[in-house]
Amino acid sequence: MQGLLLWPLVLGLSLAGGTQTPSIYDESENTGGDHEGILRPSATPKERKSPIQPQPRGFPGKFCTNDSDLLELPASAQELLLGWVPTRLVPALYGLVVTIGLPTNGLALWVLATRVPRLPSTVLLMNLAAADLLLALVLPPRLAYHLLGQHWPFGEVACRMATAALYGHMYGSVLLLAAVSLDRYLALVHPLQARALRGQRLTAILCTAAWLTAAALVLPLTLQRQTFRLAHSDHMLCHDALPLDAQASYWRPVFTCLAVFGCFLPLLVMLLCYGATLHTLAASGRRYGHALRLTALVLASAVAFFTPSNILLLLHYSDPRPEAWGDLYGTYVPSLALSTLNSCVDPLVYYYVSNEFRDKVRAVLFCQPPVGSTTSKASGEVGVTRSSTLL
Repeated sequence: MQGLLLWPLVLGLSLAGGTQTPSIYDESENTGGDHEGILRPSATPKERKSPIQPQPRGFPGKFCTNDSDLLELPASAQELLLGWVPTRLVPALYGLVVTIGLPTNGLALWVLATRVPRLPSTVLLMNLAAADLLLALVLPPRLAYHLLGQHWPFGEVACRMATAALYGHMYGSVLLLAAVSLDRYLALVHPLQARALRGQRLTAILCTAAWLTAAALVLPLTLQRQTFRLAHSDHMLCHDALPLDAQASYWRPVFTCLAVFGCFLPLLVMLLCYGATLHTLAASGRRYGHALRLTALVLASAVAFFTPSNILLLLHYSDPRPEAWGDLYGTYVPSLALSTLNSCVDPLVYYYVSNEFRDKVRAVLFCQPPVGSTTSKASGEVGVTRSSTLL
């Protein structure tokens, strides 16, 4: 698990050590040298008077002269953009999410909706499974984009929607994970108070707040143009290269809010809730040994999958100098793809680890009647509370 947490940072250091995005596009203006390795026509006198500094969000793009549809990139940035990591490794990770996430989350959602008592904790898990399922459903266009060598053939509106959907469902999953941890905290640490607090009303509030927060965080992603043609090529880029003037003024606050409110604050809630839950379970002795290990696994997987990409996201903006962080976007892209793998892990640690849940899955797959269909809601509450399915 520690390897999953550290590998994006190691990759970032190796990339930053090999190539570095120039601090400005026309480095030779003051030296009289050639524009070696930079894909752009000769600068006009007006451009020489006001060189535009690249900003560290995405690959720093600069409009071609008299053409607002073409973006030029430094040679090092273009090499990272079209290298094997975004065109081979990233689509492989997205393909894994689609292949595993669709059937596992789809089946989990079906079983939770039809074979499990409609308890507050069950509703939370249904929303989590729906978010993970929707994430897998919105990935195919992004997968095709990377397989086509960073070429987006679906148009501007589709690019905006695909980008917002990717971030929205991913951060929606994090927010719902935090809601589940709060529910587990109330049930196991404060069981007496939980009888009054845990109910359909609180569950509805938590789920609605998670979805609305995720929607609000990604709304700005739908309001700015994100498709530009790469100069001197046929590649139509989607979100990977953005104009310099928009990056610091618009995208920096957008992605800072995404990282802080969509990841780090929910992870803090999970750390506090699961920390208290682990303490309570550990004090209970061996009776809850399995639940103790599973809770620790849930917390570790969330931190391992979501922390690296969001740390890299904040590093883009922690120092405005492009020579410091420009190439980190080449590392952020695969780390973002790695984060989506959490949607494949959620069903395994929340649902399928439970023997009872696996029995219900087999009943669905082989068209068997549900086991224990006459169980009362009260006994179901006890069973689900103790079940590792909900940890």
